[in-house]
Amino acid sequence: MGCFWHSQEAFRPLKGVISTTVGFMGGTKENPSYEDVLTHTTGHVEVVHIEFDPEQITYEELLKVFWEKHDPTQLDRQGPDIGENYRSVIFYHSPEQKSAAEKSKEKLQKSGKYDKPIVTVIEPASRFYKAEEYHQKYLAKRGLSTCPI
Repeated sequence: MGCFWHSQEAFRPLKGVISTTVGFMGGTKENPSYEDVLTHTTGHVEVVHIEFDPEQITYEELLKVFWEKHDPTQLDRQGPDIGENYRSVIFYHSPEQKSAAEKSKEKLQKSGKYDKPIVTVIEPASRFYKAEEYHQKYLAKRGLSTCPI
């Protein structure tokens, strides 16, 4: 979804979301720092790890928020943020999550909402690396709910 600060605030206040943690996934460097990821050499993506109660919010509802809160047709970019660390990706943890993500992507593509193809990739989750503490709830700590552009 792009910058993890904005992404975290899209999910954090939702009823049924237990916790959100920003970090990195999908790259090759072990335990990368934010500065490492910004070099565009690690392959990591800025991500939000979401723990949720499926009795209060479904995975499909989380996917709906994911699609609504960014432009999934932009390759390696969201707004002013450019680079593979801002690519649109869904990391799944089970075959059920993979199937739900693929179905939601296909439904959105067929809806005609976008003139361009959706470039979001759906990949198995790999090791999650928590970002430095100053990135956690970054916008909320500053009284913001979105990044000013």
